[in-house]
Amino acid sequence: MTNHRIALIPGDGIGTEVLPPARRVLDVLGRRHGFGLTYTSYDWSCERYLRDGAMMPEDGLDLLRDEDAILLGAVGYPGVPDHVSLWGLLIPIRRAFRQYVNLRPVRVFEGVESPVRGARPGAVDFVVVRENVEGEYSEVGGRLNRGFPDEMAVQEAVFTRAGVTRVLDHAFELAARRGGRLTSATKSNGIVHTMPFWDELVAERAARFPRVDWEQEHIDALAAKFVLAPESFDVVVASNLFGDILSDLAAAVAGSIGIAPAANLNPERDFPSMFEPVHGSAPDIAGKGIANPLGAIWSAALMLDHLGHPEAAKEVTDAIAALLAKTEVRTRDLGGTATTAEFTEKLIELL
Repeated sequence: MTNHRIALIPGDGIGTEVLPPARRVLDVLGRRHGFGLTYTSYDWSCERYLRDGAMMPEDGLDLLRDEDAILLGAVGYPGVPDHVSLWGLLIPIRRAFRQYVNLRPVRVFEGVESPVRGARPGAVDFVVVRENVEGEYSEVGGRLNRGFPDEMAVQEAVFTRAGVTRVLDHAFELAARRGGRLTSATKSNGIVHTMPFWDELVAERAARFPRVDWEQEHIDALAAKFVLAPESFDVVVASNLFGDILSDLAAAVAGSIGIAPAANLNPERDFPSMFEPVHGSAPDIAGKGIANPLGAIWSAALMLDHLGHPEAAKEVTDAIAALLAKTEVRTRDLGGTATTAEFTEKLIELL
């Protein structure tokens, strides 16, 4: 029997509440499909930072290196600046393990009302592919003359041929397996160096995929089209910053950011990939037992697909669709009164 080693990092806030339901779903599917799951939990969080001065221990990456995948809850806590928690945990993991593809599926489910009038179930079903380790989120730059009237900050964007082409190839390959359409986010009319470079590489890589229809859209117009015509997209590929913004906007268009999953992929599988819900730690509802676990559960399904169990992954998304379409059980973010536990029990029943 195949056994997968899974690192669990519950993190902060509702992260500790949504990971147990995801683990329950994984265990059900493991028994059904004949694979094992061995979990190792790590208390890496803002609480640990406040206690020990670091989000994770010095050998944290070495502890994760031999795992098959990482399942993360959420990171962030009032009193700890977001750049401290992000650069102390998520970004080191993404970069050390070459998780250069951030994959975020977007789907309007029957039974979940989108705030966008024309976003219909079955019509809106696309994927945002975000470059995940360079671009606008580089470490190049600094602060100068702190506290003086001429204080300044410099932040450099870094786009490499290797970094851009590998994420573009992944996006084009995904589009070739899906609907055969790809949209590239750009801003080459205003950003004079990096974005024309990005555009040139998109055109270059597109020549290798003649069956994929592609177009490019400036990020401002593209954001508007996400709202006006979300059903027109199949695969959207974007730089680190643009992809970050577009994927959260897309999750809101789908009706609830509490449902949205994410995968941080090392496609070559030289290192473990990491899977996480998009919703964040939500400290305002943490500890109340009302968090929506579907983002974590769908992220676990993405993990199963990555680990070579696509049938099991599809059973999860089918169960999510059935739960939302055929029952009245809802957590508060979806307009209901169900607790996290009640919502999970109903999903397990359908699964």
